[in-house]
Amino acid sequence: MDNEPYTTMGAEGAVAPKDFAVVIDARGALMAWSAGAGRLLGYESEEVVGRPASDLLAAEPAVSVQRRMTAGKPWGSEVALRHRDGSRVVAQLRGTPLVNADGRTLWLVTDRTGTLLSAPTAPGAAELWDWTLAQLPQPVAIYDREARFVAANELMIQALGRTQEELRGLTLWEIEPHPPFEEIDRLQRQVLRSGETLFHEYAAKAPGETRARARSMFLFPLRDGSGVAQGVSALVIDTTEQYWARRRLAVLNDASLRIGSSLNVTRTVEELAEVAVDGFADFAAVDLLEPVLRGDEPELLPPTGPVVFRRAAQRSVLPDCPESVLTPGEVDVCPQDSPPVRALVTGRGSRYQAGDPLLRGWGAVSPARPGALGRCMIHTVMVVPLRARRVTLGVVYLLRHRTVEAFSEEDLLLAEEIAARAAVSIDNARRYTLERRTALALQRNLLPERLPELAAVDLAYRYLPAGSGDGIGGDWFDVIALSGGRVALVVGDVVGHGVHASATMGRLRTAVRTLADADFAPDELLTRLDDLVIRLDREEGPDVRRQTEGAWGEVGATCLYAVYDPVAGLCDLARAGHPPPVLVNSDGTVQVLDLPAGPPLGLGGLPFEAARIEVGEGSLLALYTDGLIEAPGRDIDIGLELLTEALHRPAADLEEACDEVLRKVRPDPPADDIVLLLAHTTGLGADQVRTWQLPVDPAAVAGARRMASEQLAAWGLAELEFSTELIVSELVTNAIRYGDAPIELRLIDADALICEVSDGSSTAPHLRRARVFDEGGRGLLLVAQVAERWGSRQTSVGKTIWAEQPLSD
Repeated sequence: MDNEPYTTMGAEGAVAPKDFAVVIDARGALMAWSAGAGRLLGYESEEVVGRPASDLLAAEPAVSVQRRMTAGKPWGSEVALRHRDGSRVVAQLRGTPLVNADGRTLWLVTDRTGTLLSAPTAPGAAELWDWTLAQLPQPVAIYDREARFVAANELMIQALGRTQEELRGLTLWEIEPHPPFEEIDRLQRQVLRSGETLFHEYAAKAPGETRARARSMFLFPLRDGSGVAQGVSALVIDTTEQYWARRRLAVLNDASLRIGSSLNVTRTVEELAEVAVDGFADFAAVDLLEPVLRGDEPELLPPTGPVVFRRAAQRSVLPDCPESVLTPGEVDVCPQDSPPVRALVTGRGSRYQAGDPLLRGWGAVSPARPGALGRCMIHTVMVVPLRARRVTLGVVYLLRHRTVEAFSEEDLLLAEEIAARAAVSIDNARRYTLERRTALALQRNLLPERLPELAAVDLAYRYLPAGSGDGIGGDWFDVIALSGGRVALVVGDVVGHGVHASATMGRLRTAVRTLADADFAPDELLTRLDDLVIRLDREEGPDVRRQTEGAWGEVGATCLYAVYDPVAGLCDLARAGHPPPVLVNSDGTVQVLDLPAGPPLGLGGLPFEAARIEVGEGSLLALYTDGLIEAPGRDIDIGLELLTEALHRPAADLEEACDEVLRKVRPDPPADDIVLLLAHTTGLGADQVRTWQLPVDPAAVAGARRMASEQLAAWGLAELEFSTELIVSELVTNAIRYGDAPIELRLIDADALICEVSDGSSTAPHLRRARVFDEGGRGLLLVAQVAERWGSRQTSVGKTIWAEQPLSD
């Protein structure tokens, strides 16, 4: 139907021939067909008589027509008919019911003609009818079937501004050729066609008015005795107050939806300024007290002296905010008797006209303000305080210059209501900013402030907290210098977010450092760390447990611990539920290390396994947390592929390599904290390490001292000769006296001068204070006094005692 040709004659439909006549029987079949009907639709009588009348319909009749036909009442309406050539003809028709000899209803359908409804004909009724129309307390007008003016009461004549004689015969669009009257004129014709009552509401500013007025219009069809609409009446009701009340409610609703969409102070005040300008102001600016922008609790207002504000946001109907004397971020110092300070002290908003003495006094402090008032023709100003939970946050300035009418008392009440709602959102954002800043400070203080400078590895890292919606997490890392020039690399992730996760992370990092100083192997260290996590879980109270997350226990964590030995070129690694590290070999090949996964920390009772790999000089080891490779809608394997691809391309330095990895791999936005630690191995050359095998003979001590002195001279470290001879003498003597073969002496020239003595006994020495008459027990005490630090570690064949001395610059 929609693709068929469509024929019409005029906006009101085709005019049927005067001799158009069709008779339809009670079954809906055509009984008679006039010549006028043939001319309109192109059918001859013999072609259509006996056929269902519905075959000639191009669309269903109007609902009002169907109802009147069902009731057996006359009707008149626009009807869509089908022409013989398939086109569509819309005509104005009238249906009249006829009763045949059997008492069944037939229908005579003719062209639609008639006159306007006449006034009542009872004695005196016409006069009462005229009085009723003339004295109705609402404007009323009557239009004929062509939507042309016929009559109106006095109120409507006054509203239209012309006499009856000037208006008669004109359409509404001819009377008022501007919006919204073209729409009303169209609706009048729609009422004439459909016979249905319409309601229309509009707001417009009449000539000479400064404020738009709202009106509700009811358009009624005027029917004749057969029910055909011969005209239309228009009843107009002034609903200006209700309209503006709804507008104010709409602005409040808009403010509720738009203000406070984020927990960012600056964004929240920007939303406040946007809502104010979109709703009822020509310019809006928000000034906050200095501590509020930082997230701190604002101080009490000084009883005397000026108050310092900072411009946080502004918005105007004009580009570039020419009304403003400040730019966002600038400071404004306001005296005690200025409007903004008065608003903060009283807690109430105020309205001011352009010539108000208080505004002039304020302008004397800042000459730019009067210039802006005059230049932009600002005629009214409102200053509204921002207060929430008895905390003073700042003020809102609202100006009008393009809107003709001044701010009303209702506008002030609306502004105060919006400011009160916005202040709660601003205070929420302020509190969140303070809490998040505190938590981030805690977390960053628990992480290394800077990486150590080590001879064995070059280091670079990136730590990125998650988005503001998730709070801080428990991701952490550490680099620990071990004995013998070795380096421990640690990356971990505590389950959950928030201050509790950061505190747990700090405890675990401290525990790892303590265990690393004891020189535990990676698998043994994770076992002891697992015991600590279980103990922490047991010590947590029920309230804290409910706040934590995790699929394994209440306090859960993952960890990867690696120890790199630059002398041997080996790396021992173990992981507890953590993603595997990635190794970039010196030849450029990249591999994800297939380490035993190990259970997450906190399960208990399950073993951890360590793996040993060869790491040549110039290799790159990448350790990270799962936030780097995991992302919503992205498989972990894809994240690993992106990581290996990013590491495969050589970078100029480690810092650039970190940036390249984050560019290629990091989810956007990150759903979790991200830690990335890159370690580039440098190794220790043969000229930096010297090793001697010693016999189990006290006479070997002197030879050990001599060989150590010669090696120091070769390295240019003669200034350490005396202290080194003392250390070597005491450590070798202890090994010969209390240890077993084999005995080995090793000197390492790295970040410090390292002296190591190994033997076959697993008995670890301990420092003690010798009594006055004791012959021994002072050796380790002397070593501790001479060396910067010392210790022992277990080996596969016994133990190693070591001591370090700092090298001069």
